[in-house]
Order: sequence, then structure tokens, then C-alpha cells
Amino acid sequence: MTTPVQQPTDDRPELAALITAAVTELTRQWARLAAAQDTLLRSLERLRRGMGSTTRVRPLINDFNRQVGEFDRLTRALAERWAGQDLPVAYRDGALRALRQAQADVTLFRWSSDHQAALTALTATFYVDLIGRVQEAVRRAQVFARAAQQAARDVTLGRNHAGIDSARLVANHPLSTVVYANASRHPVKAWATTALTYQGVVTANHGAINTARLELDAQWMEVRDGDGCGWVSHEDTDHADGTIRSIDDAAAYPIAHFGCVRELFPRPDLNGRRGLVSGDPA
Repeated sequence: MTTPVQQPTDDRPELAALITAAVTELTRQWARLAAAQDTLLRSLERLRRGMGSTTRVRPLINDFNRQVGEFDRLTRALAERWAGQDLPVAYRDGALRALRQAQADVTLFRWSSDHQAALTALTATFYVDLIGRVQEAVRRAQVFARAAQQAARDVTLGRNHAGIDSARLVANHPLSTVVYANASRHPVKAWATTALTYQGVVTANHGAINTARLELDAQWMEVRDGDGCGWVSHEDTDHADGTIRSIDDAAAYPIAHFGCVRELFPRPDLNGRRGLVSGDPA
């Protein structure tokens, strides 16, 4: 699939800064899991037959589990901050950019009940998505801990004379990756960048759409998008860039795909124009 060369936040510096900071912190916290896994395995590799599994292995497993607990606590806090602080900034940024593009007074934007309700619906969904990833990472770490503990017992009780097979344990329980529903594994930074950029851009675009509707009574939006990007999906032959879309269509497709550069601007000057069809050139 051909994807746009631009980044979705190339000319939206405030949004880009929010996303970059959150991705950096998420990646750092996930690295905690990988480091804890490596530390545990290096310690278990020194075990030999006859070394008490309870007295030697249990403290090592407990140390690992403490790191997992810290990961859980800190990533949940990050998800709460992202949903409660960062995404509202992205929404407001989209709203203000829309007003500026329409040459309207930026003070028109207020956190009305309509805007708050729209934002709450978005952030609730995105927060659940992030927490789901955190929970899955914790579950996988716990499964790894049980497998490592059992492998250590086999060594200390003489059931395995070859010692801990760290490479196999890491291959079976890779804590430095995110596993998708189709079982494919992706580097944490790649997943975090994709997920948070998607959430940030969708939120900013809804800020623009809702402001166009609520503050400007606009019925139409003008689309800036990647060269050749389709309206519904990247491959859609209905190209989006430089077209006019009804505000309902814009709300249905704030972006077309992950990594989409789409941005939407109000066109209240087109209200009431006869013969205008969603998809017409701007």
C-alpha cells in the first residue's frame, strides 16, 4: 500500500509535541519490562542443580514482579494524562486552527457542554484502547514470570541439566513488543507512534469539525490531505485533497487511515450555495 510521505503533524507543532512526548514516555516504560526480563534471565542463568528454588528463585521473581507493577502504575498514569490533559489540548488546537483558517475570532471557541460531550466520547474510547494494551503487556509479563520460575525449578531440581534457555523464553514471551489481534508483533515505538498519532489527529480534526458546526454554523469543510489519498481509505479513488465535503461526511471520516495527514477547514461562505455536492473541488 502506498502511504503519504508527510507526517500527519508536520505543520501542527503543538500536536506533534504532545504526541512525541507521550510516545517517548510510553517507549521508556515498555523498556522497563524488557530490562526487567533481561535482569531476571541473567540471574537465573547462574542457577545450578541443588540450589534451593524457593530461597534463590522466589526473590528474583518478586523483583521482576515489582518492576511489572511499576510499569502498570506508570503507564496507567500516562494513559490518564494523555486522555485527560493532552487530548483536550489537541481538540482545542484543532478548533483554533479551524477558526483562524476561516478568519474568525478565536475567542468564539469555548468549552461548551457540546464540545465537552464530544471530547469525552473520544477520550473514553481512546483511553480504553491504551489501557487494554497496558493490561495485555502486564498479562504477558506475568505469563513469562511463571514460565521462568518453572524453568528455574527444573534446573535446581535436576530435571533440566542444560540450564535456563533464555533465548527460548524471550522468543516465547517477547516483552519488548506489542502483539496485535492477528498475533503479529510490532516494536513498541512503532505501535505507540501509530496509535497516539491516530488518536491525536482524529481528536484535533473533530475539534475543527465541531467548531465549524457549533461556532460558525458551517455546512461544508474543505479538505487538505495527502496527494492521492482517498476519502474513505487510502486506496479509494474518490480523492480527498482539495475537495469540499459536507460537515456530516467530514465527521464520518475525520481521517482515512492510520498515518493520514488529513486536515479539515470550515467553509461557512459556501452555506446555501446551490448545486454543491460533497466531493466537489474546492
